[in-house]
Amino acid sequence: MEQTAVRRKRARPLSPEERRDKLVDVTLTLLREHGRAVTTRQIAAAAGVAEGTIFRVVESKEELVELAITRAFEPGALVDRIAEIDLDQPLHVRLVQLSSILQQRFRATFELMKKVGMVRPADHVHDSPEAVEMRNYVHALLEGVIGPDRVRLSVPAGDFVHRLRLLTFAGSHPHIADGHLLTPEEIVDTLLHGLLRDEGRDS
Repeated sequence: MEQTAVRRKRARPLSPEERRDKLVDVTLTLLREHGRAVTTRQIAAAAGVAEGTIFRVVESKEELVELAITRAFEPGALVDRIAEIDLDQPLHVRLVQLSSILQQRFRATFELMKKVGMVRPADHVHDSPEAVEMRNYVHALLEGVIGPDRVRLSVPAGDFVHRLRLLTFAGSHPHIADGHLLTPEEIVDTLLHGLLRDEGRDS
């Protein structure tokens, strides 16, 4: 009986852009663990490619590291996670979920910046037209979480969202918060109800 050779279906080769994206993602993951001390050998092993492949995509490790750091400041999954918030839930619940999403994002960013020795984002990451446009888009998404409950606020929805982000940012930074991080519930309760006891509030 003649044996039939079974050929395994080979995976489609990655395009140069896809290979670059994969290497950037892998590098970002490794930066969170090793900082700038990460080696191209480690990156290649984690990406499942030969070390020489890296230098067919970028000119140096430093270029790849900078690309990975830039990606860390892109909204990425943040947009999807905000969009997944159920707008039929009570306002307090929605805001706690939103603050939790932002807090996780901030803390991951703070940890990465510390690991790679950054004190602030690079100008092109924060001030480029693309960055400003995306920041405005995310801000609109945040306002969308408030929805029709915006009529219950004493300030415009944009102002409320700005304060939510500021308080979440400060309450999530270990140095700014003096090591006493705020929980999402504490952040939202402070914004919605303040810190006076009920009997001490102005009527």
